[in-house]
Amino acid sequence: MKPTTRGTLAAVVTGVAAAVGAAAPAAAAGTVPVPVPLGGVSTALGMEVPRLGAELPLPKPGAPDGPRYVTGRLLPDRTVPQLPVTSGLPGLDARAPLPHLLGDGFDHLDADAPAGDLRALAPGLSLDAPLTAPDGNNFGLPGAKLPQAGVLAPVLQTVAGGNLGTGPGL
Repeated sequence: MKPTTRGTLAAVVTGVAAAVGAAAPAAAAGTVPVPVPLGGVSTALGMEVPRLGAELPLPKPGAPDGPRYVTGRLLPDRTVPQLPVTSGLPGLDARAPLPHLLGDGFDHLDADAPAGDLRALAPGLSLDAPLTAPDGNNFGLPGAKLPQAGVLAPVLQTVAGGNLGTGPGL
């Protein structure tokens, strides 16, 4: 291998490793902080402006439960299995100034809704063929029956919480 090829390959591998290393802390945390920079607006207008921040969750797909084989059926139960997904609800941290009604100072309104856990299951499908299992009394031939189809309902589980308050100062 030529030295230039080795150098190019080393540069590409280093770049990929740096990109993966930068994404690892955010993926480990489960949420990505999103600050809203309003400092320039405060300086330009010469007044207090709200402080805003958010947290966006990173969805993580899980491993679906495989099909379950049931005696007497030609197709397995849960033909299209449900896919579990874990994530979180987005978080919000906002603090806004409110003009004091009787004086010059500012009071504040504070809203805090931390990111919460969210578990979900995608919808699934359960089917059965219009034939029975092979029957020994009927020379090993299957019998006819009505086809069956069912939709497995999606599931969503979470607990949301938050605080809303007011107080003196910003």
